[in-house]
Amino acid sequence: MTRTVASRVKTRAEQTPERIALREKDLGVWQQVSWSAYWETAELVGHALLALGVEVGDRIAIHSENRREWLYSDIGIVAVRAVTVGLYPTNPAPEVGYLLKHSGARVLIAEDQEQVDKALAVDTELEYIVYLEPRGIRNRYDDQRLLAWPDFLALGFEHREQHPDAVTTRMAEAQPDDIVALIYTSGTTGPPKGAMLSVANVEFAIVELVERGGFTSPPPSSKDLSLSYLPLCHVAERIFSCWFSAAAGVCVHFAESIETVQGNLREVQPSILFGVPRIWEKIAAGIQIRSESASPVKRAMGRFWLRRADAIGTTLVANEGRHTIGSRLQYAIGYVFFYRALLDRIGLRKVRYAACGAAPIAPDVLRFFMGLGVPMHEVYGMTENTAVATANRPGRVKLGTVGEVHDGVELKVDEQTGEILTRHGGTFAGYWQDPEATARVIDADGWLHTGDVGEWVDGTHLRITDRMKDIIITAGGKNIAPSEIENALKASPYIKEAIVIGDRRSYLTALIGIEPDTVGHWAQTRRLAYSTYHDLASKPEVIALVQEVVTEINERFATVEQIKQFRLLPKLLDHEDGELTATQKVKRSAVTTAFTDLVESMYSGGRR
Repeated sequence: MTRTVASRVKTRAEQTPERIALREKDLGVWQQVSWSAYWETAELVGHALLALGVEVGDRIAIHSENRREWLYSDIGIVAVRAVTVGLYPTNPAPEVGYLLKHSGARVLIAEDQEQVDKALAVDTELEYIVYLEPRGIRNRYDDQRLLAWPDFLALGFEHREQHPDAVTTRMAEAQPDDIVALIYTSGTTGPPKGAMLSVANVEFAIVELVERGGFTSPPPSSKDLSLSYLPLCHVAERIFSCWFSAAAGVCVHFAESIETVQGNLREVQPSILFGVPRIWEKIAAGIQIRSESASPVKRAMGRFWLRRADAIGTTLVANEGRHTIGSRLQYAIGYVFFYRALLDRIGLRKVRYAACGAAPIAPDVLRFFMGLGVPMHEVYGMTENTAVATANRPGRVKLGTVGEVHDGVELKVDEQTGEILTRHGGTFAGYWQDPEATARVIDADGWLHTGDVGEWVDGTHLRITDRMKDIIITAGGKNIAPSEIENALKASPYIKEAIVIGDRRSYLTALIGIEPDTVGHWAQTRRLAYSTYHDLASKPEVIALVQEVVTEINERFATVEQIKQFRLLPKLLDHEDGELTATQKVKRSAVTTAFTDLVESMYSGGRR
């Protein structure tokens, strides 16, 4: 029988039925779900889908925040050989309509009234809309497609009573080339494309990343705890919250919301934690805010031990993540007096493996956490290769790189273009209903063209310089990778976003978004009154503060790579305004178009 993520959950339920698989807060109390209860509910979802007439290969969409029902649904969908289509909770109605229509989803599992409203507001081919939260829906809507979650499960129970082996029979017929997930790309340069991941792709990723310890060392196990808070429709979160759990028994805790992550981290104290750069940058900025706003004695202690952490981090970087006798002794003393309490407060005290990926991050941010005792590892992969490419391994960390190539992976850097190419069993099955786009990224020899530009460091570790489409060619013909400059700027606690501009221009400029929390705190300590984000960003004192950061960063780069002028964005970039993707990646063209006046003002008067 072909093994799938669903059969793995079933096996774990049979072998360790009482062990805890999931935890989720309900009315302030963590509720536990055993493996047997996990599989039983997922199986009911499968039976309910069969009762609704779902066939092999049908697409079932999930539009919800991270919660138990997301995984129940995903596993149930895979069990009946259908295809999971994840939607980001922040997707506005037009995007929801596009994704549902493009995928041809027959059933939508929506979290609440907000998500149901989005689906009802657009033209789709949906036959059923299952809603999880009844508030505002049950007695207000008159649409025959609506079905409450309890009624949906009851339908599954009835089907199981009549056809007890229907789900397991269909699951046993699974084939390696069955498509289990349509994961839509972020769409930074056009409409999102649906990447098709097969049973074989997912199994390859599980074997490489989990069973062979491609990330953690030792590999993840049932003793590990994780916190699920990034969107589950993203391939990285699917790995850490679904595949790690199904394959190794990692106990998954669902954060209440993205706003409560810090508090949930303190409660859970996970041992395995994945975060995109924005998460790590925000935690680091928060530490600095709390340190500076403490009492004089605590502020002095914080400054002292954070300086020590910087030195410890520098030593760890020089030794590929390994301590020297001196740094270990310094850290041991600091752990007693400062680091233990700090790590406990930010929820990272028990982390044995921390990963950062999905976008570039400034090395200084990783070094900061390494110095505090958080074992940081930058990793690399993408949806199209099931997130399997490279990773920094414990004890072999080279900061500024995304690590070594995984076992079972072929990877090369094109000699002409510098593009990174990968080839292995995780290479996706192609883009849904888009053979031309598929042919552009998978060549005749099976190499996946990632679109990332990279280079080797010491012949073992891969360094990504930028996306091919983002490389800036100045009017003087100089090729510049903007991400390195942008990440250096965003390493400052005062800067949230940085978009470097200069393609076919005579010099580089930047649009910069301030970090409202840290800049707001900075303003308050100086009795600088402000009302809104726009007001704060308009203050001459804030502009001068950012100028100091830009001046400092410019010193690290050659003259042609320096930022000659900048403008502060008058608003926070937003997904609904089309300026960010659902994964919070900046849509460069959309931002530069939206703020054309600011961009042109930096060039109209010549170099400052």
